[in-house]
Amino acid sequence: MLDKTYDSAAVEPKIAAKWDEADAFRAGANAKPGAETFTIVIPPPNVTGSLHMGHALNNTLQDILVRFERMRGKDVLWQPGMDHAGIATQMVVERKLMEQQLPGRREMGREAFIDKIWEWKAESGGLIFNQLKRLGASCDWSRERFTMDEGLSQAVLEVFVTLYKEGLIYKDKRLVNWDPKLLTAISDMEVEQQEVKGHLWHLRYPLEPGVTYQYPVAFDEEGKPTEFETRDYIVVATTRPETMLGDTGIAVNPEDERYKPIIGKHVILPIVGRKIPVVADSYADPTAGTGAVKITPAHDFNDFDVGKRAGLRAINVMNIDGTIAIKDNEDFLEGLDHPAALHGAWDRLEGQDRFHARKIIVEIFEEAGLLDKIEPHKHMVPHGDRGGVPIEPRLTEQWFVDNKTLGQPALESVREGRARFIPRNWENTYFNWLENIEPWCISRQLWWGHQIPAWYGPDGQVFVEKTEEEALQAAIQHYLSHEGPMKAYVEDLLENFKPGEILTRDEDVLDTWFSSALWPFSTLGWPDQTPELARYYPTNVLVTGFDIIPFWVVRMMQMGLHFMKDENGDPVEPFHTIYIHALVRDKNGQKMSKSKGNVIDPLELIDEYGADALRFTLAIMAAQGRDVKLDPARIAGYRNFGTKLWNATRFAEMNGAKSDPHFVPEAAELTINRWILTELARTERDVTEALEAFRFNDAAGALYRFVWNEVCDWYLELLKPVFNGEDEGAKAEAQACSAYILEEIYKLLHPFMPFMTEELWAHTAGEGKERDTLVCHAEWPAPSYADDGAADEINWLIDLVSGIRSVRAEMNVPPSATAPLVVVKANNLTRERLFRHDAAIKRLARVEAISLADDAPKGAAQIVVAEATICLPLGNLIDLSAEKARLEKAIAKTDGEISRINGKLSNEKFVANANPEVVEAERERLEELEGQIASLRIALSRVSEAG
Repeated sequence: MLDKTYDSAAVEPKIAAKWDEADAFRAGANAKPGAETFTIVIPPPNVTGSLHMGHALNNTLQDILVRFERMRGKDVLWQPGMDHAGIATQMVVERKLMEQQLPGRREMGREAFIDKIWEWKAESGGLIFNQLKRLGASCDWSRERFTMDEGLSQAVLEVFVTLYKEGLIYKDKRLVNWDPKLLTAISDMEVEQQEVKGHLWHLRYPLEPGVTYQYPVAFDEEGKPTEFETRDYIVVATTRPETMLGDTGIAVNPEDERYKPIIGKHVILPIVGRKIPVVADSYADPTAGTGAVKITPAHDFNDFDVGKRAGLRAINVMNIDGTIAIKDNEDFLEGLDHPAALHGAWDRLEGQDRFHARKIIVEIFEEAGLLDKIEPHKHMVPHGDRGGVPIEPRLTEQWFVDNKTLGQPALESVREGRARFIPRNWENTYFNWLENIEPWCISRQLWWGHQIPAWYGPDGQVFVEKTEEEALQAAIQHYLSHEGPMKAYVEDLLENFKPGEILTRDEDVLDTWFSSALWPFSTLGWPDQTPELARYYPTNVLVTGFDIIPFWVVRMMQMGLHFMKDENGDPVEPFHTIYIHALVRDKNGQKMSKSKGNVIDPLELIDEYGADALRFTLAIMAAQGRDVKLDPARIAGYRNFGTKLWNATRFAEMNGAKSDPHFVPEAAELTINRWILTELARTERDVTEALEAFRFNDAAGALYRFVWNEVCDWYLELLKPVFNGEDEGAKAEAQACSAYILEEIYKLLHPFMPFMTEELWAHTAGEGKERDTLVCHAEWPAPSYADDGAADEINWLIDLVSGIRSVRAEMNVPPSATAPLVVVKANNLTRERLFRHDAAIKRLARVEAISLADDAPKGAAQIVVAEATICLPLGNLIDLSAEKARLEKAIAKTDGEISRINGKLSNEKFVANANPEVVEAERERLEELEGQIASLRIALSRVSEAG
């Protein structure tokens, strides 16, 4: 006999061990002969990571698809793996060394430090895989890959060298996001915008001697200037005064009448003494600040673009750690007439942290009478997500990928429908990124990662090859084929055989996203032409979050289309469908964050409610394009759903239900069985179609309704008289049919709730018996049965009983009270059904007698079922006047609450200024109240009719 309660903590490890023992998830497990393939690559979690709610949602949805297709007999591969997570991992290991009071990475050197990271990975890395297994993820764990393993490293070398030789990877001096704490370039993905309370400093820059202009200071009602003052300076507004040391121009809008007279003139940059031009550029917004913008091309991305358009110099005035570097800075000193005269101010600034330098510069401006005013100013400041300090746009030499050239095929692929996004609206994000794409900075000043395969000769000549030996041969060939001093130098080195003196390797490593971009084919063995690559590439579906569309999805498309070709040499997309899931938020719709204290740990939820309950909750809430508002109370509710199925199985078992291999649905004779078999087939069709369309919530919702409402609430309830009756034939059919229905439910529900369904599947094989297969390898149900007549009849009965129960509840009829039922204008079919189901109606609807009539009796509540009007005389059951008063009071209270919320939502200031989550919560509450008042009004109309 099945245990009285389901113990997830005991069952889940037992089932996981059973899957492992059976090697149930290996590539191709349960595949039918000649089956088509179905491949998903896991978005590789960081080796430093642990399971969070985003992972839980992402991997639950992948696992549902994978289990579904495996049960359909496809040759399935769910490829697992981890990302080496350059910065994150390096930081973790450096912190460990500090905690253990061991030498830091710079003291121990690169090689020893990398060894420490591999040691850490062997001991602590990959914790998240065990956590994913707890969630039930059915990956082929034997095929685990790592972005730094030998095979993937070969793929990285192949791609880098190939793209370099094709001119698609190059070195350039450009502005990048620079983390002054971690001392490396970082990607846009690693930058987070934080709102800070800062200031807007209005600084006066003196015009060159003899230059003045008329600046408007008073205006008429139409905004036309009426008074002017003569100015020999221009005011710029900035949030970063420290960067003014690197200013090389002032931009004004060409249409701004205030500044037209001085376009082409120059100002003398305070503190520095450099003469810089006033240039016209539409980037300057006449309505923002003073309308004049200081241009610092080496320290601001927008300024860099303006500087290129205007031909301005880019002068870097900071060291890599964000301290000021001007006194020995050749770029800074170039063109200054008398730099020595200004060294007093420079001495105060040299070597100072950028934020301390800001204070000094503001003081100097104030002392010189050049500080116009200071305004409080809230603004967004980019911070490094790992270092936690404001990032500094920095002009530096880095390695770049030609994104534009690689991006064009990726753009056309989605435009032409060879790959599609679900939901479709995410295509806009993809298009916008590709249409405005910038070169991709791929070098990082770290030690952990794929070291760039570039070597430099004594004269700085670069040689890019897969190995140092190949680079050396290329260098020798290069130098010996060119006459000049380098030829003699290299000949001398070769004679004494000192190849290490010829080449020096680039110390930088590649951006983590570079190796991740190759994930769909590198994990299958490329660049080797492996059988797995031939069989499982291209993959079918990518399931990921919207936030990494530009950083991962785009790049996988770029690399896949460039390197993977079919037998005709045509590019092949790495996947044909990109399913973008939404965010998991807290129950109030707020984004989870440690600072808010609203982070929900999925492992704690699994401990409390079981993995199945968490998975089902995430699935049923995963509507396309809608964020998941996760309330632990919902998970408790869906755990009750699992309990309902467990209890239904136990009830059926107690009534003799057992698996019968000879049961044939088409041979069922009882109307109740023919009804449930029809509803099962409809559910099978709904679930299958929903999963094929990635409508996870619809699939889960269809299962919930079928299991809870139709099977548990009605089917098993209607079977009670059969189980307890004297008709042995009917009883045997009910026992076999109910067992069959439950078996089909285990299969349908398995992708969503794998642990419980596997346990129930094994248990219901029968005492002392074993199933031929695990439920994860059972054949997916195919809808074939249909008896519309039986379905219509039982659904009529359900509608009748539900309607009567609803009326009783709405009108506060005591549960124990029985009432007569009068059916008005019933046709022959309804009369037959009333007769056949007389006992069930009386038992389930608390009805004492059923009669037919041509007219509705007075004092009766009425509902319509099919063509008949069902009347429930209530005069003797409730106090109609008291009930009417109660309902009117409830309606008035609800109406008042609706008016209050409508007032808030119609207030433009509230909608504009309130937290968006608060506004959305009010809208949801309004919708809920409108549903309540509609029900109350129906109940009031019924009481009024009855009275």
